[in-house]
Amino acid sequence: MSFLDRLMGRGKKAAGDLVNDPELRREGSTQETAGAAESHADKAEEMAKEARTDAIRAERHDQA
Repeated sequence: MSFLDRLMGRGKKAAGDLVNDPELRREGSTQETAGAAESHADKAEEMAKEARTDAIRAERHDQA
């Protein structure tokens, strides 16, 4: 849902700018930042999974 959060956050920021509502703009910025952080965390988790898989394969290869 991180992509959706980032997209909705951008929309809220734009709406806040349009209607000159700093609170809405801040809310959008916070939501966009949270979505980006979640996306980065997902990528890091995927990289960690790949590293574990590679380590297991290397260990099995060394034992063979």
